[in-house]
Amino acid sequence: MQSGEGFALATINLDHLVKLRGDSGFLAAYRAQDFVVADGNPIVWLARLAGKRLSLVPGSDMVMPLARLAAEEGVKLGLVGSTEESLSAAGAALETAVPGLEIAARIAPPMGFDPDEPRAGEILRDLQTAGVGLVFLALGAPKQERLAARGRAETPGIGFASIGAGLDFLSGAQNRAPRWVRAIAMEWAWRMFSAPARLMPRYARCFAILPGHMWRALRMRWQDR
Repeated sequence: MQSGEGFALATINLDHLVKLRGDSGFLAAYRAQDFVVADGNPIVWLARLAGKRLSLVPGSDMVMPLARLAAEEGVKLGLVGSTEESLSAAGAALETAVPGLEIAARIAPPMGFDPDEPRAGEILRDLQTAGVGLVFLALGAPKQERLAARGRAETPGIGFASIGAGLDFLSGAQNRAPRWVRAIAMEWAWRMFSAPARLMPRYARCFAILPGHMWRALRMRWQDR
């Protein structure tokens, strides 16, 4: 932010690992990211199994620290994703919590938004015209990561942070698990039972890939030794 350089930051979890297996476009987008942090405890545990130490950094937990950093550096913020109502409420919450923060753009793409279409290019240009230096992308995977990768090429002076439901949590459009549930690493269960029809199949696919990744992690540990 101090040097005016752009970046792309992704938050990897098991759902992303599932999608990465069968989506070459998503894989290319991940390769274009400058930073990748562990968004789920299983990623942290797999890393430890491989003999590596990672810290848990959920995308939702990065919103306030990054917003404070933007305010300190005089960097304008842009919000992209979710709905107009949620962006308005999330923006108000951010401005109240972070004195001096300037939100220069709030953009809620329409249903069916495609990061590869011309409309995505227009959004990137609108952000650039507004003087935005940091963008919170709340489009869900793989759209947010793909838009961030495109932004790195077309608007290299902007930083993109993919934060999933982070803005909806701020606006109240979605309820995040209580702190004690997160402390015992059960946020996934809270979310699953809050929307079982949508999330149970997703988590079933996530659990299905765990044994293979555990085996790969162990092989990495043995190879390092």
